[in-house]
Amino acid sequence: MEKTGDIVIRISGNQGNIELSPEIYDIREIKQVLEDFENLLFPSQKKNRPTISYKLEKGSVRHVFKTSMQAVLGFSAIIGQINESKSIDFLELKSAEAIESLQNTAYQKNYSFEISTSLTSQTHLEINTKTKFFKSETLWADAEFYFYGTLTNAGGKSNVNIHLDTSEYGSLTIDTPREYLKEAEENMLYKQFGVRASGKQNSETGEFDRSSLKLIELFDFQPKFDEEYLSSKIIKAKSKWSNIDKDEWLRDLRGGYFE
Repeated sequence: MEKTGDIVIRISGNQGNIELSPEIYDIREIKQVLEDFENLLFPSQKKNRPTISYKLEKGSVRHVFKTSMQAVLGFSAIIGQINESKSIDFLELKSAEAIESLQNTAYQKNYSFEISTSLTSQTHLEINTKTKFFKSETLWADAEFYFYGTLTNAGGKSNVNIHLDTSEYGSLTIDTPREYLKEAEENMLYKQFGVRASGKQNSETGEFDRSSLKLIELFDFQPKFDEEYLSSKIIKAKSKWSNIDKDEWLRDLRGGYFE
């Protein structure tokens, strides 16, 4: 049987003059902590994540999560690094947003969060009204992206978007102008497309913000081998290389490293 460990999020504070306890803790707040916790531990690979069991305890309110020891070990290292750097910029986007969500709740409700694991009582992270765990906005810049995949959904009543199933990033939801879909001349569903989209990208890690994607252009994409096209490119390239000494070019490229 797989070894497991615990991760605990303890919340202390008051609701009016009453000290926080499970009896007065609303289910909306429980739901938010559950979502934040999953994003914190597994920001991208949720489909194949280990099982997470849960219980709510007194003192003031203790969210107790039990999951694989490997996940607990990794998380313990993460909160140690946050404590050391006093920053969440190194985290994946979903994980950083989960910490920001707890920080915002601390400000709004005057709560204090203490996050710890069963590995050691010495490693814990505190989030309260005095801490400032937010992403550095300067790290996120406007960028353009190209994605390729199958269009699985398109439309929406208020938030109009398309869903593109890609092999590299999974399913992407991309905001789309209503007029763009309205003017489509044929059914686009379950066909392969290339997508040019704008969005936010982390200038240090290269990670893109999936929630910021907006459609610029949708174009046909048929990934197939075209021998005639490839042959024409080879013939065209040959003429450009006809007067070049390939051995000398290769020596220049190596910079004499292998001589």
